[in-house]
Amino acid sequence: MTTTSTHQHSKRWLLSCLLFFLGWVMMYADRSILSPVQELVRQQFGLSNGAVGLISSVFFIVYAIAQIPSGILGDRMGRIKLITVGFVIFGIATLLTGVTGLMHLFALFLIMRAMAGLGEGLYYGPQFAKSNEITPTRYRALGAAIINSGQGVGIAVGIMASSFIAFDLKFGWPWAFIIFGALTLVVGLLIAIGIPDAKPAQAPAKLSAELRRFGALLGNRTLLGTFIMLFCGVYTFFVMVTWLPTYLHTAFNMSFGKASSISSIAFWLAVPAGMLMGYFSDRFRNRRAFVILLTPLTIVSVLVMAFAPNVPTLIVSIVLYGVFGKLSLDPVLISIVADHVPDAQRSSAYGLYNCIGMIAAILAPYATGTLVDITGSFQTAFIVSVVLLATGAVIFFFTYRPPASPLSSKDANSPVAQTTHLV
Repeated sequence: MTTTSTHQHSKRWLLSCLLFFLGWVMMYADRSILSPVQELVRQQFGLSNGAVGLISSVFFIVYAIAQIPSGILGDRMGRIKLITVGFVIFGIATLLTGVTGLMHLFALFLIMRAMAGLGEGLYYGPQFAKSNEITPTRYRALGAAIINSGQGVGIAVGIMASSFIAFDLKFGWPWAFIIFGALTLVVGLLIAIGIPDAKPAQAPAKLSAELRRFGALLGNRTLLGTFIMLFCGVYTFFVMVTWLPTYLHTAFNMSFGKASSISSIAFWLAVPAGMLMGYFSDRFRNRRAFVILLTPLTIVSVLVMAFAPNVPTLIVSIVLYGVFGKLSLDPVLISIVADHVPDAQRSSAYGLYNCIGMIAAILAPYATGTLVDITGSFQTAFIVSVVLLATGAVIFFFTYRPPASPLSSKDANSPVAQTTHLV
């Protein structure tokens, strides 16, 4: 490859990573808009804490259902084409979520959240398959970390912007959805224009062949352990995303504005931390060591958060979670999937991966709200997260096997991953 073509390739994968980063910023901003204004929504519609958690669960039920079909479609109709369709649905639904809030129509509010979940559900599998298609193998975890950092930025921006719009500007909580819905459509257009779509990776297969493929993915012990670890990390993450500002407000008597600002610390810190973990994971290639290092540190941060005697200790725990939590773990897990699955099947693999993770996102908001209603505190909910993280780490440790060699596009017609890793 010539110097010029190498430079162009470098610019192409970096540009793609930055545009996909913006995609995650919008998606996680949308998911976190509700967090600082939950009490306003609860009062407006007369809801319990469990019912407020159900709003996020409805979103993630539809989001999770869309994962496997989106992975299959992304491998066949074109990954960027499917992402663009998803952003149109997601942007319009987010905008209309705000409109239904202005009109005090809770049933339509839930329907729009479900539609936003459908639109966002078309992103994950095709996006990471496309980025791994473009990104050089030696930068795989770093590229995933750049993209994934959009999640932390999106959460921080969503929490702070929603609080600012609702409490400082006093526009009312629905306007955050309206503004971010419009911005989402702009970002979708940028992705459609800025990233070229490739020829679909393979021709449509029969349903029986698709089912065999997913069976092979689940039969790979390394992937199965990775999926379980993801589930446990995502559960804890969405306890934080959905309930952390409310926890700070109720347990430490903070204003919603202050609670939102302190909560956002974790997600701002997760951006550089995730990039560093991605860089070192690529450099040292010992994926299991990074997972086993990060998970106990995450457990410590959650335990300290649950039993913090004062605000300074609480802030330390939030900092620890931001540095060592899910957004630092994600680039490593994403790279493990890429290491074990051939390019032509990665949309499907990432669709299944994220579907399993999003089952946790469905359960976490509602389960946490219900536990708070029953016990009157958040400590039990945090302990559940700790138990899940510990369980996931143990299972991952005993199931992980390094790949015999990195997979490339030449493996497109091979069985899923390496047969030597199948149980």
